[in-house]
Amino acid sequence: MENNEVDTCKLLYNTERVRLYIPEYGRNVQKMVDYLKTIEDREKRNEQARAVVKVMEILNPAVHLQEDYEHKLWDHLHIISGFGLDVDSPYPKPEPESLNDRPAAVPIKKKPIKANHYGRNIESIIDLIAETEDGENKTAMIRSLAIYMRQQYLIWNKDSVSDETIFQDIEKLSDYRIKVPEGIHLSRIDSGANFNRPGIGYVKTGKNMNQRQKNNQKIRKQHK
Repeated sequence: MENNEVDTCKLLYNTERVRLYIPEYGRNVQKMVDYLKTIEDREKRNEQARAVVKVMEILNPAVHLQEDYEHKLWDHLHIISGFGLDVDSPYPKPEPESLNDRPAAVPIKKKPIKANHYGRNIESIIDLIAETEDGENKTAMIRSLAIYMRQQYLIWNKDSVSDETIFQDIEKLSDYRIKVPEGIHLSRIDSGANFNRPGIGYVKTGKNMNQRQKNNQKIRKQHK
């Protein structure tokens, strides 16, 4: 029996290919842009460039959420071409140096949190209440805030806490701009209340646990 030669095909990995300037559009768009640079007729090159931009728009529909998205698409076209595409773009051609520009820094509050177990949002609420005029509305806001702060306290400390402690924390965190009115009482906490920290899942109990145990018993019997 004669041995026939078998043509073997070598797998081509992306790591061995030319690096994509914007991988989100895929290698086919990269090939389209590379082909644009080979078209000698300028009018035809412009026509094909507009067609490629339309394809990019279809492949990236989220771009519509951005302001002046057409300008963004044409910028991407020039970036994918390595800034070597000569077309009559409706927008100024971006400079290669613009890719190295760092985004504007997001302003972050540097003020440290006074009480981590309450969080920064509590401090913002306290600032808002401190600026509110005295009256029934402000008293109701202080009471609602105290109830929420008590809940946060129990989540992180897992201990009982008196109303007076919460009231003192409110006044302290407000730099004593807030004076808790006398006579405020917080509602009682249900004896079965369970406060879990964020990210901690609940434990299955009662009917759900019994059903789970029954299912496990059935599985064991089937394998005996």
